[in-house]
Amino acid sequence: MKEKKLITNKKAAVWTAILTGVVMGAVFVLNGHILPYPETVPGYIYKFPALIATTNGLCSLILIATFIAIKNGKVELHKKLNLTAMTLSAFFLLLYITAHAFIPDTKFGDLDHNGVLSDSELSASGMARKIYFFILGSHIFLAAVVFPMVLMTFHYGWSNQVEKHKKLARYSFPIWLYVAVTGVVVYFLISPYYNF
Repeated sequence: MKEKKLITNKKAAVWTAILTGVVMGAVFVLNGHILPYPETVPGYIYKFPALIATTNGLCSLILIATFIAIKNGKVELHKKLNLTAMTLSAFFLLLYITAHAFIPDTKFGDLDHNGVLSDSELSASGMARKIYFFILGSHIFLAAVVFPMVLMTFHYGWSNQVEKHKKLARYSFPIWLYVAVTGVVVYFLISPYYNF
């Protein structure tokens, strides 16, 4: 039987750096409004925010299941669940980039959906606005931090470097779980202000 070739740690680190750069660059361009929004938006695009939240929710559940699986010594199930979580995360990225390319930002507290926050709207959103921005800020920051960590954790697990996998997973797992859960929370906090 032919032994499968695994990517070296050095190559994995290079690919991780490249993918991280590409994804962070795309997010920077989209969130920095460097590109103009298209004049027409396909109707199905407006379903993407809910789909993104659902993907985050499913990913959260799978991450908890993969943790339980490995704690119970079910290594093969752990691997399959991790592969599923990675696939969902890739799907999330495609949805996120597409949605942000088409849909302008929604402002938290914009009750009349005109894209401008009046003094009364700012006042009405009060502490909820501060909580929202704290959760959103930590979500975005930790998503950027954990992205390369998750890729390398997955590489170590896939290539059976168990000790390296376990060591990095101690940090990447709780951060990834936090990012997935807060992705759902952010959606529910901002969705009342969507203008679609």
